[in-house]
Amino acid sequence: MPHLVVSISGHGFGHVAQTAPVLNQLHRLLPELRITLRSAVPLAHLQSRIIAPFEHLPSEGDIGMLMSSAIDVLADESRAAYRDFHRNWAARVADETALLRDLRADLVLSNVGYLPLAGAQHAGISNAALCSLNWFDIYRHYCGEDGISAVMREAYAGADIFFRATPGMAMNEFTNVAPIAPVADVGRNRRDELNRTLGLSHAEILVLVSLGGIASRLPMERWPHIDGVRWLVQKSWQVDRPDAITLESLPFSFGDLLASCDVLLTKPGYGSFVEATANGVPVLYVSRADWPESTALTAWLQAHGNASEISREQLDRGALTEPLQDLLTRKRRVLQPTGAAEVAGWLATRLSASRH
Repeated sequence: MPHLVVSISGHGFGHVAQTAPVLNQLHRLLPELRITLRSAVPLAHLQSRIIAPFEHLPSEGDIGMLMSSAIDVLADESRAAYRDFHRNWAARVADETALLRDLRADLVLSNVGYLPLAGAQHAGISNAALCSLNWFDIYRHYCGEDGISAVMREAYAGADIFFRATPGMAMNEFTNVAPIAPVADVGRNRRDELNRTLGLSHAEILVLVSLGGIASRLPMERWPHIDGVRWLVQKSWQVDRPDAITLESLPFSFGDLLASCDVLLTKPGYGSFVEATANGVPVLYVSRADWPESTALTAWLQAHGNASEISREQLDRGALTEPLQDLLTRKRRVLQPTGAAEVAGWLATRLSASRH
């Protein structure tokens, strides 16, 4: 059987949200395919999203950007981390090359670390990137162009193909970019079951609060109570208020909870925006103007979904009554994501050819 080695960035859960639907589609096309998955994302989260069997190798394969919150980038600290990461770059690539050869990889798929791509290229292994962003454009936005950015650019440019998920950054520096349709898993709307489980009436509003997997927390204790609104939040936040419900206390997957909610409260992020739109869920999002990907994401969301932007100050104060009411009066729009099938088809063809 061919062997696919997949690297998924641990910089938030959006990279998993883009990759999991592809691997699930690929499993249907090649059910006997061997998959090794390398990521710093917690194994439980990977297993909750990916139905295809895989071997797991914990990996810190890319830095992304260091963050002080789900929204704020630490540019100076990130620059220092990249300098450390690149200090012995040739040796790092050699180790990566040796690992991929030991794994007998037939193809490497990266979302979207550039070290796995560089290692595959040095090993003569077919390699592909998949993402709505790349760390070359992100790095040079915050840290400028230098020798590090040049190495990033070379690795991305050397991939056999870079599947750029819609919505995504322009990536004009690369000639190997192949735009694809939106990628997302679609959950099941189980609102009636959810209401019965929680003892809620049909008139109550459920708002799912999610910041995309970045370690951060909102000051919900000082938010005012809004009649008829309940908040779904992660257990680790330890939110102490009677109108808050912890996600982990419910026997539902995250995708089904999202599909069953009235509104998603989030930051600009690929997984959050596209999955909400694919499920017809309105989005209330906080401004994140400095993140280079935000312009493409928010423009697409405003064009294809139901969304309203709020300020950081509104979010901190919990001044959400009017934005929520406005969103809930709009007609819902649902998008059918087909990008995963495009990527899975290409991978299946390339992998099948590798063993003939």
